[in-house]
Amino acid sequence: MTSDDPALAVREAAARRLAALDPLLAATGPPHPGCGERFVANGRDGQPAAVAACDHWQAEPGSLDSTWGASRRLRLSTWLTGRDARDELDELLSGWARHLAAVPGADDEDSAAILTWPSRDIEGVRVLQRHGLQPLAVIAARPRPAPGREPDGGPGHGAGPGPTGGVTVRRADPADIDEVVALGMALIDYDAHFGGVKERPHTASALRRYSAAQLAEPEPWTWLAERDGAAVGMLHAERPEAAGWIAPLSARSPVAYLTELYVLAGERGNGIGGALAQHMHQAADEAGVAVTLLHYSQVNPVSLPFWSQQGYRPLYTSWETWPAASLR
Repeated sequence: MTSDDPALAVREAAARRLAALDPLLAATGPPHPGCGERFVANGRDGQPAAVAACDHWQAEPGSLDSTWGASRRLRLSTWLTGRDARDELDELLSGWARHLAAVPGADDEDSAAILTWPSRDIEGVRVLQRHGLQPLAVIAARPRPAPGREPDGGPGHGAGPGPTGGVTVRRADPADIDEVVALGMALIDYDAHFGGVKERPHTASALRRYSAAQLAEPEPWTWLAERDGAAVGMLHAERPEAAGWIAPLSARSPVAYLTELYVLAGERGNGIGGALAQHMHQAADEAGVAVTLLHYSQVNPVSLPFWSQQGYRPLYTSWETWPAASLR
């Protein structure tokens, strides 16, 4: 891009707008090459006021990534100056809908149109709904608390009381692979109730490969909660060196990513989830992690209150429609 490219000025203004909305949001950089399609919306003065780029993603056969959503994802990145944010977004989405209508395979049921939208940007909500998108998942953030201060969720947020009834928490090791995979598959089965997560024929084997690689690391960021020697809960997180795929969403670095947390149904409400999170947060804080990110389902009735108690708050919301061509 040259310095006189109007899109550059739009992205710079969009970065300032995001910073004013939420200091945790990353300043957006140049759009990725994507599929080569770029969308521009002009403001009332006739000058470019918003730009967007579309990216086409296809899951590798047999990959674990395909479990976390559609196997084909058509994603839109947007940069809005906010002078007329709703009109800007409406024009971008209309252009994107026309584009998707001509993309081969966008009407496949295992495809999705996805827009990751800043959670605090309420200007776009009704426009997103009008185009047929629905909020499916939240990317939540826990900034590292400053010494002597509460996490950024507000007063009263934290780990809470420890587990009750003789439950202990320990770091997992390679010998725990069966328990880690079993609890991971139980999490996938649970999350499938809320849409987005899809267990596939290869999911169990892909999860075992992923978990085995994580457990083989020195001091893996995987913890098990046990009662009488039996695993009743599990948490796994990725250190910053493995979380580079999501790190660009945060204005702070380094970034860690909390991948999985699951507690057996009969053990919930006993402080086990909070104790697992506390172990992970202590490790992350000691490692100098500036912010930890995670995903949870927008419609899961227990996720928001639980993660808020652990110091997390919404950063982005993933708005989706399946199949991709159903975008209006």
